[in-house]
Amino acid sequence: MEKWKVLDSVYLVQRPWLTARRDTVELPNGVVNDEYYVLEYPTWVNVIAITEGGEFVVVEQYRHGLGGIFTELVAGVAEKGESPLDAARRELLEETGYGGGEWELNTVVSANPGSQNNLSYSFIARGVRPVTVQHLDETEDVLVRLVAEKDVFQMLVNDEVKQSLMAAPLWKYFCLKNKASNIVD
Repeated sequence: MEKWKVLDSVYLVQRPWLTARRDTVELPNGVVNDEYYVLEYPTWVNVIAITEGGEFVVVEQYRHGLGGIFTELVAGVAEKGESPLDAARRELLEETGYGGGEWELNTVVSANPGSQNNLSYSFIARGVRPVTVQHLDETEDVLVRLVAEKDVFQMLVNDEVKQSLMAAPLWKYFCLKNKASNIVD
């Protein structure tokens, strides 16, 4: 297996949150594809935030792409020069007012490695607590909710978590938690 050769790249859109380019690529077998599109995004982050009392800190917000209100993990974008962990801590604090706790990396996934160039880092933050008020951007409308662990699991089972970059880390969390509890062999 070999990497493709990039023969040419043309940027079609260059915006802060989305860059689209058209590449001309040559495959290892010599075939040239002169219209291969790649979407460039910054690094994404999300947080499985769990309070000292064991509740999950989640947010509800309207998502225009699907035209509905969804319950999600806190998520956002790493700013230039910001580590994924620092971005996740900042996003949790800004969107919910929660902070502190013990943090660990849960998983790193790609939304679509065939057409996107970024990764999404998911962290688990255990023992978070309210430390300030929300500090939302003017384009954010976010409702903070505390949800019992069993209810978050049921949301997954019922396909209520629509954001795949949040569902995958949550499934991993519950899978490893169950394995550690000897519920799953």
